Amino acid sequence: MNPARVRIILALLFVGGLVAGLSAKPNVVILFTDDQGTLDANCYGSKDLLTPAIDKLAATGVRFTQAYAHTVCCPARAALLTGRHPQRSGVNHWTQGDMNGPKGINMALEEVTLAEALKEHGYRTALYGKWHLGSHRDYGPKKQGFDEFFGIRDGFIDNYNHYFLHGSGFHDLYEGTTPVKADGQYFPEIMTKRCLQFIEENKKRPFFLYAPFNIPHYPEQAPKQFAEPFKDMKDPARKSYATIMKATDHYIGKIVDKLEALKLRENTIIIYMSDNGHSEETGNRIRVDNHKSGHPKGHFYGASGGGFTGKWRGQKGSFHEGGIRVPAIISYPGKLPKGEVRDQAITAMDWFPTVTELCGVQAKSTDPKLDGNSLMKIIQSADAPSTNEVMHWQWHTGWAVRKGEWKLIGRDTKASFLGNLKDAQPEQKNYQREKSEVVEKLMKLHLEWAKEVKPKQ
Repeated sequence: MNPARVRIILALLFVGGLVAGLSAKPNVVILFTDDQGTLDANCYGSKDLLTPAIDKLAATGVRFTQAYAHTVCCPARAALLTGRHPQRSGVNHWTQGDMNGPKGINMALEEVTLAEALKEHGYRTALYGKWHLGSHRDYGPKKQGFDEFFGIRDGFIDNYNHYFLHGSGFHDLYEGTTPVKADGQYFPEIMTKRCLQFIEENKKRPFFLYAPFNIPHYPEQAPKQFAEPFKDMKDPARKSYATIMKATDHYIGKIVDKLEALKLRENTIIIYMSDNGHSEETGNRIRVDNHKSGHPKGHFYGASGGGFTGKWRGQKGSFHEGGIRVPAIISYPGKLPKGEVRDQAITAMDWFPTVTELCGVQAKSTDPKLDGNSLMKIIQSADAPSTNEVMHWQWHTGWAVRKGEWKLIGRDTKASFLGNLKDAQPEQKNYQREKSEVVEKLMKLHLEWAKEVKPKQ
């Protein structure tokens, strides 16, 4: 055979093998819900909601009963995307909201996000939804590994006019840093359409899709069709919450259905989780005249307070279990167990190393050290020990540390509450006075941790 022809054939075989290798990499989809309560899905025990899409993920994957995110939005997102405690990246207070405002707190660009790690290995990356890690134009998703970004740079909006509603308000819907005007269009619907378009466009190459929904977060606006199943529900707070949860589940289902329709489901890692517990911010109203959204003074946009925590005390903003313990599932039908439950403690930081291990992505020696741990042993065995013997959370000056059954909560350098998670009614009794030795040990752990994670000036 002609030597030149042999070289061409070998080259084609090499390229073909390279393409096949790329396509064999699993796709990654993270579905991050916003203010979804600790037990607010049928697969977690809620009897009055309708969450077939979330339940289907549980049936085709591994559901975690002791998964922890954070107490509010910003730190949970930093933990998820970096695999590190949020304090390391400077996210210990509310990040900058209005892109056009003065520079405030933004997640440090030195952090390596999951998007950056995957992009270096041939993944196309996109974020459609809520960023909330600093809106300044010199920061944000497209500066930290995302090829595409469409959505909210801050924390929440009116879903139809796309204005942030606290204070005097500001418009917050962007394509990258370019404002988007889409008055009257329901944001969860248009962000989901972008997700479906992205999956279609990248079906022949590995992709990472991060879909951080802005629901069921207030103002709990859901299209009317989602209210129909709950028309006879007597509790107005639960009715409102059930309706927005039905909408949330619907859009999760649309993304999963698209993966199935394109026969990508078996080779796609889907991670579903909430960022914190349900909201009890029931007093939010427009407080000023001439609000930029156009809503009149007195307009209500708060939460219903209709979340469900079962025996767990607390809600969003609290370090009790109802504030930080959240629903979480991983579903990867081609490789991982299906329909199983794990009771070991896990955190949002654990997804980064778990995903990179599943995708065969090796960390570089220059990458920041992760605080999260791969969950692969736990996923494969219900008997594997938890890798989270001690867990820490902090937001502003408030903090919590947990070791085993004990959790200590405090502010600054003072403890205020010691709870036991094995009590029949967990965290109802404060053991601080009678268990001083436990307080001392946990306080020591917290102070050492706080010093270690504080960013170097």
